Amino acid sequence: MGEKEDAKSNYAGVFEGRIGFGERPALIIIDMVEAYFDPGSPLHAGVEDTLAAAIELRAAARAAGVPVIYTNVVFHPSMRDGGRFAQKVGALANFVRGNAMGAWAKGLEPAEDELVVSKQYASAFFGTSLASTLTAGGHDSVLLAGVSTSGCIRASCVDACQHGFIPLVVEEAVGDRHEGVHRANLFDMNAKYGDVVRLAEAKEHFAQIARN
Repeated sequence: MGEKEDAKSNYAGVFEGRIGFGERPALIIIDMVEAYFDPGSPLHAGVEDTLAAAIELRAAARAAGVPVIYTNVVFHPSMRDGGRFAQKVGALANFVRGNAMGAWAKGLEPAEDELVVSKQYASAFFGTSLASTLTAGGHDSVLLAGVSTSGCIRASCVDACQHGFIPLVVEEAVGDRHEGVHRANLFDMNAKYGDVVRLAEAKEHFAQIARN
């Protein structure tokens, strides 16, 4: 690779495929809890625009009758169920059951009839019932929103692909604590595992489902 060759040029012709939207989507809102929005939290990411976009996306999904599923991270007070992940990232103690940092971000509280999948690791699929729930519901695709782009979004995107679901990452509705890390992970997910789509595209997809 030449010193002046950019990533897009380097990937050209190899990692340019698009899957497109599926026919039976579900919206997965990943870990949008106070830990990422409270300035006093060590996990604070400054992604308030991401929250606003996720709320907008959720409204479009609900209007179209598209199921909305939420994930959060919940640990036993002992943190034993956090394993090596908790050993690596001490700030995960903010997600011990009952900690205020685990509360839903303001404006994004789930409705009573919407599912919440609690997890202990990055992926929404690892060690959870999510794949079985989506399969039983006849879903072929997932639109992903939430935090963080480089962590739980990326892990969930890869696992969605590996479980046979089309992953669609909604660009404005995912966020990370560092813009460079955010952009690099969007680039790589779009190249290798799923499609990164704009909020307007995702909303139009939901609107089309509603019309049909």
